[in-house]
Amino acid sequence: MIRGGILAALTIIFANFANAETLRLAVTTTFRNAGLADVLLPIARTDLGIEIEMIVVGTGQAIALGRAGDVDAILVHARAAEEAMVADGHATHRREIMYNDFVLIGPKADSAQVSSTQAAADAMRAIASSTSIFVSRGDDSGTHLRELMLWEKAGITQSARIVEWYKAVGAGMGTALNIASGLNAYVLSDRASWLTFHNKGNLELLFSDDPVLFNQYSFLPVSPTMHPYVHHNLALKFEAWLTSEKARILISNHRLNGMALFTYNAVR
Repeated sequence: MIRGGILAALTIIFANFANAETLRLAVTTTFRNAGLADVLLPIARTDLGIEIEMIVVGTGQAIALGRAGDVDAILVHARAAEEAMVADGHATHRREIMYNDFVLIGPKADSAQVSSTQAAADAMRAIASSTSIFVSRGDDSGTHLRELMLWEKAGITQSARIVEWYKAVGAGMGTALNIASGLNAYVLSDRASWLTFHNKGNLELLFSDDPVLFNQYSFLPVSPTMHPYVHHNLALKFEAWLTSEKARILISNHRLNGMALFTYNAVR
């Protein structure tokens, strides 16, 4: 009887999930690589009774998927592109969820003397003037877009970033960090990806704490007016869960060696 009761209960659970609606969510690589997806999504699935299909891409590609209506919502970190998506009618709104910051990583020898600079633009200028190897994600991700903005602030044009020292790899953060480690090169990373990266080699964090390196992550539901077939109701359910007290605690308690990887700042 007991065994039969357990079997019946499991059958009901599996049947419920088999019949559950599916939210298609495009997220940044950091959300997965920093382990936050593993913390949040299983609990959200159980609490909401829905399936959540996670598509892991760079921010640029996530926004493209949202604009095409190929996903129901996105979680990304490139404010200007997010606001443009809302202004163009492809997303209903933008909801800030959490933040961390970008950091400049480089070889311990620090041939460009990045650690001695006072601003991020100065650090980028020092890398360029020393022609030290710099690894760029080159993938239209939020990190890549921030890097391009920093080069612009530093007055280093695209034509000045020559292939002998500027290596655009067209890959995610983990791959870019691995290449930088192999080349003993400089690279821009979000702090969570750096902290959870295992193949540090001779690299270390050389520059941080400039306000321009602030890194906000936001949730955007895809517009059902522009894309009538998206599961807008599921996106709103997940947004409500993501901005709940439970999610705040889970995000705030997600730490590595006692250090928080993200700071929750959703307004409920």
